[in-house]
Amino acid sequence: MSELARSTPGYISHKGYLAEDGERVTIVEFENEEGLRAWRTNPEHLAAQKLGRQTYYAEYHLQVCTLTRESKFRGRRGVRAAQG
Repeated sequence: MSELARSTPGYISHKGYLAEDGERVTIVEFENEEGLRAWRTNPEHLAAQKLGRQTYYAEYHLQVCTLTRESKFRGRRGVRAAQG
């Protein structure tokens, strides 16, 4: 699915995270609604979702979000984090 997501028009990035309790989250980012729609309706992606529901997941939760504001910080190289 990673390669399929990357090949979708409007794809920006995706990242997956696993919590200590086993919960997983994957964040897939697209430039626009058209990219998201292409990903959502891709036949291979739809087949993978179906397989996931049949085989792996007892439940899942899906959210589609619009970025309202973004803030970033990039520290200087060589600066160590405060130890405490």
